[in-house]
Amino acid sequence: MRKYLEQEMLADCLHGRVRYSCTSYVGMDGCRVFEIYVDGELLKRFSWETVNTYFIENGYKKKDTSVGIEAYWNDFWVLMDTVPIQARSEYTDNEFCEALEKYRNQSIQDSINSENPLERMFGVLDRRVGKRTLANANKMLDNQPKWLVPLYRLRLDSEKM
Repeated sequence: MRKYLEQEMLADCLHGRVRYSCTSYVGMDGCRVFEIYVDGELLKRFSWETVNTYFIENGYKKKDTSVGIEAYWNDFWVLMDTVPIQARSEYTDNEFCEALEKYRNQSIQDSINSENPLERMFGVLDRRVGKRTLANANKMLDNQPKWLVPLYRLRLDSEKM
């Protein structure tokens, strides 16, 4: 994944500035934590934990004061089914992988114009995106999730636009 995203598909102007990371922990039933770093600083983390914390902090569910894993994850799956990816600013490792798979198998225009913010993230960093498309993307900054705007700005600034 790292080689593909950082070396094969990343825009030349971003080489050495954008780095992806994947960590698996023993006992997490195959769950992973994906991270994106820009200039050595963590920009975004993708995990079940970040989504569950998002649900608690944004009032989708009450913080359960009970002790235990079951209480902490209570209602998580119901919320995953009812709060669409476009309405959230946090995403799971599975959503990261699904978006990456879709990005790899569709045109760059479909990725840039996708409803899925993760596919747009991969698209805006892609070497196949030209200056005309970036100019149009610049006009769409106000419609992007807050976390995604720095990646758009990074690409635009790196291309001196």
